[in-house]
Amino acid sequence: MAGILAWFWNERFWLPHNVTWADLKNTDEATFPQAEDLYLACPLAFCIFMIRLVFERFIARPCAMGLKIQANGPQKAQPNAILEKVFTAITKHPDEKRLEGLSKQLDWDVRTIQRWFRQRRNQEKPSTLARFCESMWRFTFYLYIFTYGVHFLKKTPWLWNTKECWYNYPYQPLTVDIHYYYILELSFYLSLLFSQFTDIRRKDFLIMFLHHVATISLITFSYVNNMARVGTLVMCLHDAADVLIEAAKMANYAKCQILCNLLFAMFAILFIMLFSFLLASPSTV
Repeated sequence: MAGILAWFWNERFWLPHNVTWADLKNTDEATFPQAEDLYLACPLAFCIFMIRLVFERFIARPCAMGLKIQANGPQKAQPNAILEKVFTAITKHPDEKRLEGLSKQLDWDVRTIQRWFRQRRNQEKPSTLARFCESMWRFTFYLYIFTYGVHFLKKTPWLWNTKECWYNYPYQPLTVDIHYYYILELSFYLSLLFSQFTDIRRKDFLIMFLHHVATISLITFSYVNNMARVGTLVMCLHDAADVLIEAAKMANYAKCQILCNLLFAMFAILFIMLFSFLLASPSTV
């Protein structure tokens, strides 16, 4: 195991030439990002998850009810032990041969069985109310963290000149603002990863799981090898776009289609403009 870790954290891959991990240890003169700093994100992720539960119940849900969003989910399939066993243990999409066999076994016509499986699949989907509450929670967090990011970054030189992201790299001291920004972002995505296993399981479970793992990995590794300056820019750009996409989802759930379309168009334009700006900014390779 030690050999695998030594290979993975090889300094020739993670750091510039002639720089070692020992060079980035904290001193009396300067503080640098340390891998153990990120341990704080685990208990904080649990706290964020608990805050989400309180927020959705006492803030998001009343807002949804005020917008006349129904709490009722899809129509539930009538209880049937045989079909339930097939659904949970064999397949959620039975083929024609299996449908005919179930039809003979239950003395139901094939169309009734197909309808049962369709209702049973829909039964696992979260209600519009649940999706609205989830989007409102994400919108609120993204709005907060984006506001914090802009407030913090506008005082930094690398927001206005991205060459500053690489001046004297990796000997760039860690500030309290960067540390807070990274820990809070990492904690939030850890909470999203955890909540996937407690929320209603969705068809995009695997895709979102991989998305969260990739995001957590990028945040973690950019912190550990002190690419935090450019990391703060990327996180702020993503948060700006995420605010609009979650707002568009909320408008869609509230059936405000014109507002939804407007917000989605703004999201697409902003996403393209911000990342074009980042790529076009002067930088060193």
